[in-house]
Amino acid sequence: QVQLVESGGGLVQAGGSLRLSCAASGRTFSSYAMHWFRQAPGKEREFVVGISWSGGSTYYADSVKGRFTISRDNAKNTVYLQMNSLKPEDTAVYYCAASTNNVPDYTGRLYRYWGQGTQVTVSS
Repeated sequence: QVQLVESGGGLVQAGGSLRLSCAASGRTFSSYAMHWFRQAPGKEREFVVGISWSGGSTYYADSVKGRFTISRDNAKNTVYLQMNSLKPEDTAVYYCAASTNNVPDYTGRLYRYWGQGTQVTVSS
């Protein structure tokens, strides 16, 4: 069983930065790949970034490449999402998800563990 809690969301102006955190419970955090998804109002959930259990592989959606960076600290059971050069279209609820598969399921349907989400709002 893995419980995930996101934090760090908020309101920021376009061009600004935020760092999201996802803290996981349990002693097996290092066995899970961690992925971030987001869902904007009226839109489907979309994959954002992912990181393998070791941190050796990362995956980015084209829309965030060069602006977002994912990292993890297995000693702290936490994954981070550094978001720079934010745009209004990044506004969404951001969710972290845990998976035993390093390669992301881009549909988001196969994840067993999800956090409750944190709101990110980027004003123009």
